[in-house]
Amino acid sequence: MTHSIQGHDHDHADAEHDHAHEHDHEHESGPLAELVTVRDWLRYAVTRFNRAHIFCGHGVHDSYDEAVWLLLSSLALPLDRLEPFLDACIPGEERVALLEAIERRAVDRVPTAYIVGEAWLGDFRFSVDERVIVPRSFFAELLEDGFAPWVADPDAVGSALDLCTGSGCLAILMAHAFPKAAVTGADLSDDALEVAQQNVADYGLEERIELVRSDVFSGLAGRRFDLILSNPPYVTADAMDALPPEYLHEPRMALAAGEDGLEVVRRLIAEAADHLNPDGVLAVEVGHNRAIVEAAFPDLPFNWLSTRGGDDMVFVLNRADLPGAAR
Repeated sequence: MTHSIQGHDHDHADAEHDHAHEHDHEHESGPLAELVTVRDWLRYAVTRFNRAHIFCGHGVHDSYDEAVWLLLSSLALPLDRLEPFLDACIPGEERVALLEAIERRAVDRVPTAYIVGEAWLGDFRFSVDERVIVPRSFFAELLEDGFAPWVADPDAVGSALDLCTGSGCLAILMAHAFPKAAVTGADLSDDALEVAQQNVADYGLEERIELVRSDVFSGLAGRRFDLILSNPPYVTADAMDALPPEYLHEPRMALAAGEDGLEVVRRLIAEAADHLNPDGVLAVEVGHNRAIVEAAFPDLPFNWLSTRGGDDMVFVLNRADLPGAAR
C-alpha cells in the first residue's frame, strides 16, 4: 500500500523517514501483520470482496473462487491445488503486494485477470491485459469435441476463421480442435492483435495461426473458410448503461454494438456467405440476445446451441441458408 505525505513543511529526507515509519507501523498492525497464512488471507479477501459487493463475471462464480484465483496467481501457486498451501506463511514483502491486489479488486473493481495478467478457458491459459476483453466464451466448451455435430470430421477442416479474435483465445482453441486447419484470427484493434500475437507465440502456433487486422470481413477480401466462428461485440445500449464496474475496465469497442447489440452481427450475416466454402458453417455468440436476433432476421433458420453455461447463446447457420448464398 502506498501512502502520500501531506503538507509541504518536510524536506525530502524527513518525508522519506515519515514514509518508512508509516510503513513500519502498517506492518505492526492491521492486515499486513495479523494475516499470516494463505488461509488468513483467503478469509480476509472473501470478506473484503463480499463487503465491496464485487461482481464475478470473468470466469468464476463467486467471491470465494475469485479470492482463490487472485491469491494463488499472485503467489505463483498452481490454481488447482489450494489445500497444501492453506497453512503456508506468507512473508511480509508478499503480503504488501497481496493487499494491493485485493484493494484493486475490491475498490477499483479491476477484474482479477487484469491484476494477475492471465485468464483461462478450460485448460488453456492466456496472457491478458486491458487491451483485450477477458476471455470467456461458450465456444470453449463447444470446441472441446471439435464442434460436433456441425463439424463431422475435425481433421477435414482445412481453414477456419475466428472473427473478433481479441486475445486470440478462440483461434488457439480452434487450432487445437482442428489439427489440419490453417486458422485466421481477425480483429479491428491493433492493441488486441498485439496481445493475440503473444498468445499465439506462447503456444508455438505462429505457423498455423495468421492474425489479420480487419473490420469484420474488410481485410479478408476473396478469402473463404470451412468454418467461421465469432464472439463479436453484442451488448445493447441499455445493457452497456447497466454494466457492473468490472466490465468498464474492458475495451468498450469489444462490448458495445449499437442500440440493439446487432451492429456487428448484421454485417456477419450479410457478408458471411461470400467467405464460406460451399458446405461451410457460420457460428456466432450473441449472449442473451436470441429474441432480438430472431426479430431482426425472421426468415433465417437459426440453430441455437446448448452448453453447460447456458442455452441459446450461440447460433449456427449453414452457408446455404445465409443471405447471398446463391452468389
